[in-house]
Amino acid sequence: MSSALSVGRLKQVPIRYWLGLLAFVGLAVLPSQLSTLDILTMSAAFFFVCFVISWDFVSGYTGMVSFGHTLFFALGGYSTAILNLNYGIDPVFGIVVGIVVAGLAGLLIGLPALRIDGHYLALFTLLPPLILLRMFQLFREETGGSRGLPDPANLIEMDSFAATAEVNYYLAFGLFVFIFLLTFVITRSDTGKIFTAIKESEDAVSSAGINPDKFKIYAFTLSAALGGLAGAVFVHTPAGSPSPTQLLGLVVMIEVLIAAIFGGFGTITGATFGGFFFFWVTNWFEGLEYAVPVLDVPITRVDEVLFFLLMLALLMYLREGVLPWATRSGRRIVQYANGGDPQAVADGGRPPLDSVLENYRETYDDMIDRINGRDR
Repeated sequence: MSSALSVGRLKQVPIRYWLGLLAFVGLAVLPSQLSTLDILTMSAAFFFVCFVISWDFVSGYTGMVSFGHTLFFALGGYSTAILNLNYGIDPVFGIVVGIVVAGLAGLLIGLPALRIDGHYLALFTLLPPLILLRMFQLFREETGGSRGLPDPANLIEMDSFAATAEVNYYLAFGLFVFIFLLTFVITRSDTGKIFTAIKESEDAVSSAGINPDKFKIYAFTLSAALGGLAGAVFVHTPAGSPSPTQLLGLVVMIEVLIAAIFGGFGTITGATFGGFFFFWVTNWFEGLEYAVPVLDVPITRVDEVLFFLLMLALLMYLREGVLPWATRSGRRIVQYANGGDPQAVADGGRPPLDSVLENYRETYDDMIDRINGRDR
C-alpha cells in the first residue's frame, strides 16, 4: 500500500522537476567528458549563473531593478583578494569577509533605495559600481586599476593543474547548487509569495498588514551577500581573477540582465537556464571560424553583434522568457494529451496575486481576531 502511494506521489511530480534533476546529474558527471580547458570554461559558467541568480532573486521577484549588482561581485572578490595578496590571510577567512562586506553594502544601498522607484532607482543603483571603478583607477597600486590584481591563492590546490581544475569545477558546481537551492526554496515559500506580491502591488501588500520594506531589504541584502559569495569564491579558482572586466565592468551587468530576462525574469530556474545559455552560446560564437556571407568578415570579429541580434529577436517574440514559455507550452500539450482543455485555468481564472493576498488577508484577520478574543 505504501509503495503504491509512493509511486503515485512520484507520478505527481511535474516533468520539469525530473528534467532539472537530470540536468544536475549530467553536470555532476560532465568533467569526465571534458578537456581541462573546457572544465575551466564550465567552472566560469557556474559562477556567471550564480551572478545571474543573485540579481534575479531581488530584481525579478520584488521589482527593485538594480543596474549595479556588479558592485557586490567586486566587493566580495576584491576584499578577499586584497586580504590574501597583501596580508596573507587564508582564502576561507577572506571569503567570509567578502560576504560580509558585500552584504553590508547591499544593506546600505537598499535602505535609501526603498524611497526611490522606476528609472531613478535604476540610476541610483548604477552609480555605486561606477564610483568604485573610478576609485580602483585612482588607487591602482592597491587595486591594480583597470587590469586588476594578480591571481590570489586557489581555495583548493592539487598536485597537477588538471586535477586542480577538476576539483575546482566541483567547488563551483557545489556553490551553484547551494545558491540555486537556497533561492529556489525561499522564492517558493510564503516569503517568495510576498516578494511577488510586492512587485505586483505594494499597496495591496500593505493593506494585508505586511510591511513590504522589511522584505525588500531582506531580499536586497541577501542578494548582495550571495553575489559577494560568488565573487569571492570566483577569484580563488583558476577560472577567475580579481579584475574589473570579470567582476565590475558595465558589460558584465548587461550580460547578467540579458541572461536573466531571456531565461525568464522572476524565475530562479529561468535565470539559471538563461545564464548557462548565454555563457555557452557566446563561447560557441567566439570559437566559430566561418565568415559572414556578403560582408566576408570572420564571425569571431562580429560574434557579439550576431549574438545580441539573436537575443533581440528572441526577446521580441518571447517577452516572458524562454523557460516560462516552454513550461506553459508543455502544460498545454500535457492537458491536450489527457483530453483536457488547454485554455482552462485551475483556479477559475483568478490572478495569482489575488489568491496570494487573499490568503494573507485571511491569516492577518484571523490573528487580529484571536488577539481580540474573538472566534471566527
